[in-house]
Amino acid sequence: MKTIGLIGGMSWESTQHYYQLMNRYTHAKLGGHNSTEAIIYSVNFEKILTLVHRNEWEAVGKEISHLAKKLEIAGADFLILTANAIHKVFSQVEAAINIPILHIVDPTAEAIREARIKTVGLLGTKVTMEEQFYKDRLLDRFGIDALVPERHEREILHNMIFDELTVGKINESSRKRLVTLIEHLGKKGAKGIILGCTELTLLINQKDSQIPLFDTTELHARAAVDLAFSK
Repeated sequence: MKTIGLIGGMSWESTQHYYQLMNRYTHAKLGGHNSTEAIIYSVNFEKILTLVHRNEWEAVGKEISHLAKKLEIAGADFLILTANAIHKVFSQVEAAINIPILHIVDPTAEAIREARIKTVGLLGTKVTMEEQFYKDRLLDRFGIDALVPERHEREILHNMIFDELTVGKINESSRKRLVTLIEHLGKKGAKGIILGCTELTLLINQKDSQIPLFDTTELHARAAVDLAFSK
């Protein structure tokens, strides 16, 4: 089994979910008391958010690259970044280390392609929804078009993520708003929905939606375990 390196803490709420999922998948494969071999570096999220709010993405990339090098030295065989938005600096981090990074879009897009879906709705923070790094990878590598909510809906969702989910607040009213937002994307032509923030899975799951949901946290965690078992 390869050792997975996780750069987490963005937020710790979703990072602990990643860890649970990976260990459940490992146990399902091996049984007994087997668990995932992993090294986790949990960042101080406030430090990263301060840079993000200043739009200092070069500095974000430098910080994440520094942590990636630490995990490489510590013995990780490959890395995952446990946040969708932080993949904006994926290329910068990838260039700084000598071990692979499993991009969160790739297993998500593979699942969408297996479902024979070509157009999806993309939910997440404003960075993920409004900038091109995520949508371009979906389209250029997998031929998948991504629709995003209207501006005011993006603002509501962004605030819901940072004011509630990243600090452990789960509100039924927010779940209902999210369901409505998904329905709006369905009416715009989305045949599936990417939960493109690793905290969204804490609020909603497939039973809440008639449209197929693609949970990036679960898909990324499962793919990481599969990679850990690959030769």
